[in-house]
Amino acid sequence: MLNEDALKNVMATMLNVDPASIGPDASMDTIPSWDSLRHMNLVLALEEEFKVTIPDEDAGDITSYQLIKLVLEQQLRAQG
Repeated sequence: MLNEDALKNVMATMLNVDPASIGPDASMDTIPSWDSLRHMNLVLALEEEFKVTIPDEDAGDITSYQLIKLVLEQQLRAQG
């Protein structure tokens, strides 16, 4: 099961925003500091925090909280 508080904290830390600002609508469009460099660092931090490997084809597409949540849930399910 995905710990959404941990997800929000990782995103907030990597994007340099308040965790309270991370919600279902958070995306590259709504968070000005979410640029390509921070995105790559975010992907690495998510992999480390949740002990998963995010496939390269998904890494570039997870540009919102909802998409990140979906991919992490898929990866965690795949691990069993």
